[in-house]
Amino acid sequence: MKNELLNMTTRPKFIPTHFSIFKYAFRWTLLLLPVAIVIGSLVALFLWLLNWSIHFRFQHSWLLYLLPLSGILIHFIYQSVGKSSEKGNNLIMDEIHEPGAGVPAQMAPIILVTTVITHLFGGSAGREGTAVQIGGSLAGLFGRWFKLNEADTKTMLMAGIAAGFGAVFGTPITGAIFAMEVLTLGKIKYDALLPLLIASLIGDLTVSAWGIHHTTYAIDLMAKGSFFLSNYLPVNLLLLGKVILASVFFGLASYLFSVTVHEIKALSSKICKITWLIPVLGGLMIILLTFLLGKPDYLSLGVDAEYPGSVTIPSAFHSGGADTWSWLWKTVYTSLTLGTGFKGGEVTPLFYIGATLGNVLSSLLDAPVSLFAALGFIAVFAGATNTPLACTIMGVELFGSEYVLFFAVACFTAYLFSGPSGIYSAQRIGLRKIV
Repeated sequence: MKNELLNMTTRPKFIPTHFSIFKYAFRWTLLLLPVAIVIGSLVALFLWLLNWSIHFRFQHSWLLYLLPLSGILIHFIYQSVGKSSEKGNNLIMDEIHEPGAGVPAQMAPIILVTTVITHLFGGSAGREGTAVQIGGSLAGLFGRWFKLNEADTKTMLMAGIAAGFGAVFGTPITGAIFAMEVLTLGKIKYDALLPLLIASLIGDLTVSAWGIHHTTYAIDLMAKGSFFLSNYLPVNLLLLGKVILASVFFGLASYLFSVTVHEIKALSSKICKITWLIPVLGGLMIILLTFLLGKPDYLSLGVDAEYPGSVTIPSAFHSGGADTWSWLWKTVYTSLTLGTGFKGGEVTPLFYIGATLGNVLSSLLDAPVSLFAALGFIAVFAGATNTPLACTIMGVELFGSEYVLFFAVACFTAYLFSGPSGIYSAQRIGLRKIV
């Protein structure tokens, strides 16, 4: 037996398996090329419309007062033509776990339009959910056109998620890992990695080809100071301890966000039996909060500044760029927006929550501001979606590889302390965080 193993390792042969691998890669590349290009193109259109709607509201701040009416419009769009599309990301994940009626083709245009409406009138939401639903909807449509079997349809839907996610954030590797990791907590389907990476990369390249650019972030260089055992260890132990402590709070912030969104949805349905009134109440509360706070910082996406000195994700990377409770107010605004029926994603608000919380914690812990903003950026997202590996990779794609150890520590610590909850109700539990 030992000699047989030796022969296998010392006499390389181009065995038939390699032909199967080549055929597999070539087939999925041909299948995914048109799918990912269409997804990337629609995501590019979405990002352009989203940017237009946000800046249009900046110039016409009175649009916020029409937010309740826009909520009614969104409600009736889904009631009339949306059908099962209102389940959003959870519908796509359910179809991958247990195929049923399929992902409706109308999901893509409906979520695109309703998300733009949400942002045009000041709702606090993100963009990841929209991109993922665009990807899943179009992937399902192409899957039916290609007459794929059940197994290939699942892979196609996962590829749609990857293409949408990678395209909307400019993070193709993260998109592929996210699409595998998000489905089942504690388990990853590596057999779909190649198609997912192909789809995510093509989707991202397509967005770039359309001339759409993503927001860039940077971590300031840190001086190589002396610390305990600095001559023997490659990492600052004191800073690592601060990262771990901060990441506990990042995980708790993830938990708070997930629970708040779910509770507001449940409470709204319970206390208000007239369903179209739910977004009206949500819109009125957002208007009231904005009036009481006296500033619009927590409306919409939170990336671009409406006025000089406003709190945004980029501002959180600088000292004094966030208020003490910015992260909490964004949690409240986004939970009210999504919990009462407005549309969009959760991820960009999670970036905002994490970056502003990291900014605050950096002051309390006497730590580098931009580093802790970046750690919060990815770690709160990791905890809320239960995807620590994808978020660690996202840290590398967005901020560079120099602090990858801190990225991993932050994401996995936040993942652990976020508890059993998550923003996706269709996410299965393969292995519990603590056995």
